[in-house]
Amino acid sequence: MTTDTAGSEGSSGADPAELITRNVAEAVTSEEVEALAADPAGKRAYVGYEPSGVLHVGHLLTANKLIDLQRAGMEVVVLLADVHAYLNGKGSFEEIRETAERMKAQFLAYGLDEENTEFVYGSSYQLEEDYGLDLHALELETSLNRAQRAMAELQGGETPRVSHVVYPLMQALDIEYLDLDLAVGGIDQRKVHMLARETLPELGYEARPCLHTPIVADLTTGEGKMSSSAGVTISMADSTEELAEKVNSAFCPPTRDPEGDLENPVLELFEYHVFPRFAEVVVERPEEYGGDLEYGSYEDLAADLESGELHPADAKGALAASLDELIEPGRAKLRELE
Repeated sequence: MTTDTAGSEGSSGADPAELITRNVAEAVTSEEVEALAADPAGKRAYVGYEPSGVLHVGHLLTANKLIDLQRAGMEVVVLLADVHAYLNGKGSFEEIRETAERMKAQFLAYGLDEENTEFVYGSSYQLEEDYGLDLHALELETSLNRAQRAMAELQGGETPRVSHVVYPLMQALDIEYLDLDLAVGGIDQRKVHMLARETLPELGYEARPCLHTPIVADLTTGEGKMSSSAGVTISMADSTEELAEKVNSAFCPPTRDPEGDLENPVLELFEYHVFPRFAEVVVERPEEYGGDLEYGSYEDLAADLESGELHPADAKGALAASLDELIEPGRAKLRELE
């Protein structure tokens, strides 16, 4: 398979509003995001990542959105949330920061523009007096039930601790202290962002708009979400062979689920990971099976899979090759850091 990379050059003529909103599950609010898209130059957007190891497709989906925002002219802040990780029991600060530095290197290898990306440790401001006092003020303004609802999506059934309740309050406060114009996260971050929009004005701060990206379904079943803690996920640690094996075993029905209960993770990976980064996808096939197929858009590929023109096995081969090309720089960076 061959691909034509759609880097920053390939998107230089793209409409900023289209770049900002493509592949977004929700904008809160649409009007606020539209106003931001009308004048994006110099505006600041962020995603917070708890340092937890090797980057996987969950990290990379929001990273794709950050790349979109950079191409639209926005500045990007990546919060390496070391204090959050500590509160979540992910090790000592020394261990967490070592992991964070590895993640930073992987993000840059993946394609974030180093000159236009500000990496910030949470501990660089979250341990200061002003932040601590504002955090206590948020604790006074927020009911225990409200904080628990915000943390529910984040803890995945884990026995809650007091630190877990503080966690979403800190996420809300980060939006103010990082001087942001836009907060970005997966749709599982929605309750946290709604908490921020409700509570920050109580402290005299401005509520910011939010973008929520979709979550790819479980790779083998099409149900729920792909998770690094359960089931099969794709990460920068995967070799070419491991990645191909995972993709080849993925759930990929030739037609849509009539009940709407199951998603097609193969198509989702094309939509959210491949086509945002490549101008063209070539599906290589022997001449006896019709020869190669070329796709300039996700919609055309999805339509051919639905019609039967594109066989799931051929789609998987093209997907594995595309993902391998995307994660190879990060994979090489991991080898370099070992």
